[in-house]
Amino acid sequence: MIWKPNVTVAAVIEQDGRFLLVEEFAAERRVVNQPAGHLEPDETLIEAVVRETLEETGHGFAPQALVGVYRWHHPQKDVTYLRFTFCGQLGAHSGRELDPDILDTVWLTHEELLADPARLRSPLVLRSVEDYLAGRRYPLELLVDGL
Repeated sequence: MIWKPNVTVAAVIEQDGRFLLVEEFAAERRVVNQPAGHLEPDETLIEAVVRETLEETGHGFAPQALVGVYRWHHPQKDVTYLRFTFCGQLGAHSGRELDPDILDTVWLTHEELLADPARLRSPLVLRSVEDYLAGRRYPLELLVDGL
């Protein structure tokens, strides 16, 4: 048997001390997450995070740096995720409707995330924000596609 992790991307978007998050249902509860989703075939990681941000928030996104690469095992699902988290600039709203799985977008502070950890979809949400606040930034040139 060949084991493969689920490769995902996420966008940490901060403005005036608040972070753009999406509200969605997971495990029968309303949770918050960064705009995030799965890498699709024949798509670069950067293309994936731009697409996912647009689909989940209606906004364009210009990635500027890689915040981190995270491996997390979801114990209830017995699934391992390999998540590439980016930070960058939020673009204009496109006017498009949000993905049907997205209930709303919200802007929350780091303190609000800390105050309600049960509201987070996974520990990756807070860890990504904290790494961003710690100044972790890696150049996008670190990612190589199309060899």
